[in-house]
Amino acid sequence: MHEETPHTISIDDLWEIWPTLDDEERVEWFNQLEHEDAEDFFSSIPCEDQAEMFIAMPDRDRKHWMRELAPDDAADVLQLIDDEDLRDKLKSTLQPSVRKEVDALMAYKEDEAGGLMSPRFARCRPEMTADEAILYVRRQMREELETIYYIYVLDSQQHLLGVVSFEDLLKSGDSKKISDIMETDLTTVDEDMDQESVALLFAREDFFALPVVDSDNVMKGIITIDDIVDVVQEEATEDIQKMGGMAALDNDYLQSTFRELYSKRVVWLIVLFCCTIITTKVMDFYSSAMESAIILGVFVPLIMASGGNTGSQAATLVTRAMALDEIKLRDVLRVFKRELIVGSGLGATLAILGFIVATAAYFLGMVPSDSSYASFAGTISISVGVLVLYGSIVGSMLPFLLKFFHVDPASASAPFVTTILDASGIIIYFTIAKLIFL
Repeated sequence: MHEETPHTISIDDLWEIWPTLDDEERVEWFNQLEHEDAEDFFSSIPCEDQAEMFIAMPDRDRKHWMRELAPDDAADVLQLIDDEDLRDKLKSTLQPSVRKEVDALMAYKEDEAGGLMSPRFARCRPEMTADEAILYVRRQMREELETIYYIYVLDSQQHLLGVVSFEDLLKSGDSKKISDIMETDLTTVDEDMDQESVALLFAREDFFALPVVDSDNVMKGIITIDDIVDVVQEEATEDIQKMGGMAALDNDYLQSTFRELYSKRVVWLIVLFCCTIITTKVMDFYSSAMESAIILGVFVPLIMASGGNTGSQAATLVTRAMALDEIKLRDVLRVFKRELIVGSGLGATLAILGFIVATAAYFLGMVPSDSSYASFAGTISISVGVLVLYGSIVGSMLPFLLKFFHVDPASASAPFVTTILDASGIIIYFTIAKLIFL
């Protein structure tokens, strides 16, 4: 615990110690910031941290900081607070008009487009002139619009008709109608679209902001690029953690409790441990073969690593391509053909390397003199080649299998793929050995 705090602290200093502080300490140190610095800092921290601060801070401070939040940010914070009484108390501090906006946003799921959007966007009517539209947008700016870069053209029922940039408004003649200068070929986001799909849409189209509409093309709000940055980071972090062989954390690493770190990791470790038992049983089954040709057992790590490493590579490539929406379930045959060709090339390359290693081992006296050189070198070389090809196919197909059963393909983690290939790789290795060597 930090026993004393200075009278003032800079934002940089607070950022440096922020991850090490508990909730009460965060509030205490946050209160040492100058008012303007405090506003900048509060708007910069994640909504998870904002929610924890609202829980820890006294009632007298909550009203001010709740009113500092934009409606979409306020909705995110309130959805993170489990205490219903506190949630209602915080909501009551908002002005009625803002509270109405927040309630509408909270009706959406947190990971949907509707939950990401801001209801404060610049709008105008198609029959307005450019000069009238500029004056109208100026009046709307009192509501702290998310952006005025795009002005959306709506009819009287709030249907989205088009969009015009503020720059185009300024360049147009004063009497020019909005309907004559607006762009009608729009890219829109459905209000229930998943946030990951929204992020991919931003990446593909390179927009600063996109309008959110319902099934009737009624405009509900806008999503800006700064909203998506957090989504991209969150989704990438979740995928990386899953590919590391664990469940995704709900908070930052240093903010996660020991219990959460334990629970998120132990399940997959148990699953992988049980899978490894299969590998142990397989090796036990082939123990007699290993006793009759001990040198085969020496090369087990090399054989297992060949298949496991190749499978991990393939699984990582395909999983990431799926996350970026580059490939879909319908592309399974295309991916299979590509991995069959690439895996064959990789297998042939490593088979040659395996043959060289086996030859060196034989002539360095690591292999009993009564052993057949051709049989020994052939077993190692063919096993490596087959397992590399097999690893490429299994690693690339596993994400498709998981996605087919509606499981996150990121669960096809490197440890999981490696464990599967270890068990099956031993079977393939000793089967080839029986056919050739024994």
